[in-house]
Amino acid sequence: MTDAPFCSLAGKKALVTGGSRGIGRAIALELGRGGAEVTLSYRSGKDEAEAVAAEIGGRAVEADVSEADDAAALVDEAGELDVLVNNAGLTRDGLIARMSDEDWRIVLDTNLGGVFHTCRAVARGMMRRRRGAIVNVTSIVGLRGNSGQANYAASKAGIIGLTKSLARELGSRGVRVNAVAPGYVDTRLTDVLPEEAREAMLRNTPLGRLGEPQDIAVAVRFLCSDEASFITGEVLLVDGGLAM
Repeated sequence: MTDAPFCSLAGKKALVTGGSRGIGRAIALELGRGGAEVTLSYRSGKDEAEAVAAEIGGRAVEADVSEADDAAALVDEAGELDVLVNNAGLTRDGLIARMSDEDWRIVLDTNLGGVFHTCRAVARGMMRRRRGAIVNVTSIVGLRGNSGQANYAASKAGIIGLTKSLARELGSRGVRVNAVAPGYVDTRLTDVLPEEAREAMLRNTPLGRLGEPQDIAVAVRFLCSDEASFITGEVLLVDGGLAM
C-alpha cells in the first residue's frame, strides 16, 4: 500500500470560475494535475477555456457569475462539488472623482457579487454532504488599498469579510472557506503597467520578483486538499513579502 501524493485531489469534483487565462487557468490546470475532475467557467475567451479543459480532461462552461441565475446553473452543471475556487474578476481603474457609477457597479457585481452567488449555490449541498473546500481569490489590494482602484479594492476587501463569515457559518458542517491574496503577478494586467510602476513593485517586494500564476495555483491546491483540513477562515498572502 502506497501513500497518496501530497495534496492529492483524486476523486474530488472542482469548479474554478474565471478559468480561461492567467491565474484562473493556472489554478484549473493545477487542480487537474492533482487528480480533480475540473469544470471551469468563462465569460469570454471560449477557445482558451476549452483548451484548458481539454488539457486536463475537464469541461468549460460559459457563465456570468455576476448574474445569480447563471451562477446557480453553473453549479448545477458542475455536479456535487467538493471544491469551489472563485477567481472570476475584472478591473475598471480610475480615480474616484472621475469614476462612473457603472465602473463601480460592474466591479462590485462581478468580483464580490460573483463570489456570493457561487458560494450560496454550493453551500447547501456541501453542508448536506458535510464536506467541502471553498477558496476565494482576493488580492493584496484588498488589504492595502491602491490609488485608482477604489472599486477593485472594495470588492477584494469584501471577499475577505465574506470568506471569514462563511467560515464561521459552514465550519460546523465540515466545510472550510479560505482566501488567497496574490501580490503582483505577471499577467496581462501587469503587462500594461509603466516600467517605473513595475520597478516600484519590485523594490517593495522582498523576494524581488513578480509572482507567477503557478505560485498562486499551488497555494490554492493546498487549501483545497485534505492536508489543509484544519485551516479555515484564513487569508493566505502569496505576495513575495510585499505586505509585511
